[in-house]
Amino acid sequence: MNRKLLEYALLFLMRRVWKNFAVFSVLAFISMVTLAVLLYASAIKKELISTLDRLPDIYLQKMEAGRMVPVEEDRVYEIGAIPGISDVIGRVWGYYYFRNAGVNFTVVGVEEGYAYSRVLEEISKEFLDFEDSDVMIVGEGVYRILRQNYYKEYFNFITPAGEFVKVKLAGTFSKEASLESSDTILMRNELARRVLNLPAGKFTDISIYVSNPIEIPTVTSKLRTLYPDSRIITRADLETSYKNMFDYKSGLFLAMSMGTFMAFFILLYEKASAMGREQKREIGVLKALGWSSYDIMKMKFYENGVILFFALFWGIVGAYAWIYVFDAPFIEELFRGYSVLKPEFKPMVVFDFATVAILFLVIAPLYLAAALIPVWKAAVTDPEEVLR
Repeated sequence: MNRKLLEYALLFLMRRVWKNFAVFSVLAFISMVTLAVLLYASAIKKELISTLDRLPDIYLQKMEAGRMVPVEEDRVYEIGAIPGISDVIGRVWGYYYFRNAGVNFTVVGVEEGYAYSRVLEEISKEFLDFEDSDVMIVGEGVYRILRQNYYKEYFNFITPAGEFVKVKLAGTFSKEASLESSDTILMRNELARRVLNLPAGKFTDISIYVSNPIEIPTVTSKLRTLYPDSRIITRADLETSYKNMFDYKSGLFLAMSMGTFMAFFILLYEKASAMGREQKREIGVLKALGWSSYDIMKMKFYENGVILFFALFWGIVGAYAWIYVFDAPFIEELFRGYSVLKPEFKPMVVFDFATVAILFLVIAPLYLAAALIPVWKAAVTDPEEVLR
């Protein structure tokens, strides 16, 4: 690197500070928005996929007319007899519609040895120690809705049979678990059956644990043969679904923004192509003073490289501040929707080098090409013709 040439390029930048600042601002903004979307998608996807580690290997749901219906308890014992299966648990859960707020709560029943997820399993161990059986622990989103409707110590459930069930509020999930449990109400199995009107001897679905992960496809095939009326969902299916959903949302946003990005680069190229007479004259003077086309291109590369470097740097800083300092306004609605039960989510701070590298490889060549091609055209023109 020629230090003197770099100093000259910086002085050249200062001569048109407002024009260069405008280019820098737009480049930084494009980098910030693109990186922020990719970072948030990656963070929330990693967070959700990490919750899959303690989920059952397989779920079995009975289907009738395309809808899920309760499954008989007998199937729990039949499935437990299949070789390779270490544990089978019938789950009691369902949705409760709270008309006042127009939202659905997820009611989950727990009992000794029950495992719904990592968060609920850890909480259920303490929850089962309560002496009073008619108690519940609610997620952050549920608690917020209940308080807005003046339920601070208890809540009255109305069963499908029209019965009122008064349940005390024993506590809430921690905010760290809000992404997974914001809409969840945890209560004992017997109480959950009353609230959901689920008769004894039936479960909402069945969770299955397999001793050897390699045997999951074999067990899945056996279950499909034994129960053709059932839908079999594996943990791998859930992981694929999560990845596809967030890849689709981030890809859709970037695709919608691509027109804006291309418009910027076209505008930049047009502005650079229409070089003013003064800029062409400066290049002609440099050529007349003995500068080669290579020197001029190198100086312009330094000039635009400085703009690009600082634009990407502040774009990265802005993206991380947007996500981790200001809690991702606008972007969180893109991925989590506008539901009143949407959880508060604090993404884990990570530096995704691959995403930053891809961003650089996409923006840098386009910007440098748009900025340097017109300079090259002027640099190879005869200086006498330019000065005239």
